[in-house]
Amino acid sequence: MPRLRPRYLIPAAAALLIGGYLLKTWLLPAPPNGGLLTAEIRKADIEQTVIATGTLEAYKQVSVGAQVSGQITKLYVDFGDKVKQGDPIADIDSSTQENELANAKASLANVKAQRAVQAATLKKTQLAFNRQKAMLAQNASSREDYETAEADLNTAKAQVAAYDAQIEQAQIQVSTAQVDLGYTKITAPIDGTVVGVVVKEGQTVNSAQSAPTIVKVAQLDQMTVKAEISEADVVNLKPGLPVYFTILGEPGKRYAATLRMIEPAPDSINSSDSTSSSSSSSSSSSSSSDTAIYYIGVFDVPNTDGKLRISMTTEVNIILDSAKGTPSIPVSALGTANRDGSYTVEVLGKDGRVEPRQIRTGLEDSLNAQVIEGLEVGDKVVLGDAAAGSSTTLRMGRGGPPMRL
Repeated sequence: MPRLRPRYLIPAAAALLIGGYLLKTWLLPAPPNGGLLTAEIRKADIEQTVIATGTLEAYKQVSVGAQVSGQITKLYVDFGDKVKQGDPIADIDSSTQENELANAKASLANVKAQRAVQAATLKKTQLAFNRQKAMLAQNASSREDYETAEADLNTAKAQVAAYDAQIEQAQIQVSTAQVDLGYTKITAPIDGTVVGVVVKEGQTVNSAQSAPTIVKVAQLDQMTVKAEISEADVVNLKPGLPVYFTILGEPGKRYAATLRMIEPAPDSINSSDSTSSSSSSSSSSSSSSDTAIYYIGVFDVPNTDGKLRISMTTEVNIILDSAKGTPSIPVSALGTANRDGSYTVEVLGKDGRVEPRQIRTGLEDSLNAQVIEGLEVGDKVVLGDAAAGSSTTLRMGRGGPPMRL
């Protein structure tokens, strides 16, 4: 292969450079505005919001339990069943309760019979006392016999009163036994949907220590969202603020609501740690100070189509303030604020010249800031300039380091 002589190398290299420059000029258009990257002031909707993560719960949910012990002989419902208030849920074996009711009724009948006997004795003693009283008035009987008859009468009256009290007590026992028998027929306390079935037919429940749960019934036509709000944001919130949220399955659909309440204490107050001794709480104060504190914001939303389900995760936006169709500027163009709260930005004039301008802003979101003073719709602010080659220098937010593109 023939070797190129040095006198031919310089013209060849020059030709390559000129060709590359012409190719770049023809194929790659020159950046507009002399290489400056600009953003035009436009009208936009800006919302200042507090973002929180929430969980969906049923607006009203009741755990239906058993107040008597026994075996589940019949279960009338299953997951997802719709029930009305008073509908049967389950039956518990009622043999024990029926026997207790029979015993209570028998005790009541026994006391009533004893009271009847004592009532007859009272009538007898009353007649004897009346005779002794009449005879004493005619000096036909001694005072001792009179006083004995009077004592017998008072004793008989007291015994009748005692039997009356026993009858009342026995009636209460009968009523209690009837109530316990009624507890073996478990019914729905509210209208709703069965969202949990804890027991099965044939299972024995024991209510001696606590009422065991049979099923859980919830009203799902309206849902409640409980959102975790950080302690840094909760001071800016109050009931009545507008809220919207999305769910993972439909990130593009907004559900609108109104903030109903903010719980006054975090959930951690109900934990076992909060009931520990003062010595243990003081020893853990240093570690608890590093734990994030969240307060629960509560609001309700209709669920007519049934898409919202219990325990779904929601992304909640609580609107502090909003502006519709307001002049806006990208947040990345603001840089560092001046001492008076204003900002100095570079504006590209119609003649192509760049001039600094002092502006004031209002509401902000993650992308845009509301322009209150200093700029008009259609003005162009400089975001950065094109560097040599294909690199471009841009601001990274307020006072952030430049980013090379």
